[in-house]
Amino acid sequence: MGLEIRIPKSDRAKRAVEKRAPKLSENGKKTLILQGTKTSNMLNNVLTELYHLKRGSAIRYTRKNDNIRPFENGGETSLEFYSLKTDCSLFVYGAHSKKRPNNLVLGRTYDHHIYDLVEVGVENFKSMKDFSYDKKLAPRVGSKPFFAFIGEGFESVEELKHLKEVLLELFRGEVIENLNLSGVDRVYVCTATSSNTVFFTHCALRLKRSGTVVPRMELVEVGPSMDLVVRRHRLPNEGVTKQAMRKSIDPHKKKPKNVKSDFEGVRGRVYIPDQEVGSMPLFNNVKGLKRERREGKPKKEKDNDSQETKKQKVVSE
Repeated sequence: MGLEIRIPKSDRAKRAVEKRAPKLSENGKKTLILQGTKTSNMLNNVLTELYHLKRGSAIRYTRKNDNIRPFENGGETSLEFYSLKTDCSLFVYGAHSKKRPNNLVLGRTYDHHIYDLVEVGVENFKSMKDFSYDKKLAPRVGSKPFFAFIGEGFESVEELKHLKEVLLELFRGEVIENLNLSGVDRVYVCTATSSNTVFFTHCALRLKRSGTVVPRMELVEVGPSMDLVVRRHRLPNEGVTKQAMRKSIDPHKKKPKNVKSDFEGVRGRVYIPDQEVGSMPLFNNVKGLKRERREGKPKKEKDNDSQETKKQKVVSE
């Protein structure tokens, strides 16, 4: 039996299919937040506050899911189904067990299949309610955050490098070209305290007068804050990585000729035609000298006439 292909009949279904179709400029990535069979109160608060931080670009499932085990073969089927159903390319999965308490799995998908995974344990969690601050400093929908990664581990330890990539992808929001300074109102600070532990905190950015055009900035911790202990991680396959990193080409855009780009930058090649030395104008045939020759011609004639008159005078005498 072959697969049945359903063609959308209503205009609403057609718009939904076109919205999910591949595009040259992709839509902003959405995040799916869901939980396993068993969770703790602390883990539920973590998932809820992550949903508030991602408000506007996240979907939260509160029902228990029994069949999701991302690191096991066959355990990612339900997760990929929910990713396809909600059109989410990022996910946060929380589960609690005796072996792995307060466990979070952060991951990305490509073509609604698991791309990579990072498993962390949550410790020393402090909620937003535990911080006292002006409620006007709460993050707004659509604002762009700063990221500060402190520690050499983010450049040398493979697990922390992978966690850094996933955190940037999870909280960066939509990719934009221009940014207003008033839209940057929060900072995520990640500090590598050891080779497998990262202190994660969320701060608001307060702008104050500095006497210059650039304002003075102060950080106010608004939460949540927690320690993320890396337990397991799975890197993507090289073939899948090449396919995911491939850039689409605009068919209407003309490709520039004789231009190459490498690690040094963009290089261009200029073609110079062969120089025909035999047909090149010599110094005597330069057009700029014609005027001088025209002006010099009557002077020679006057000199010749004066010499002839002198000869005639000499002969007559």
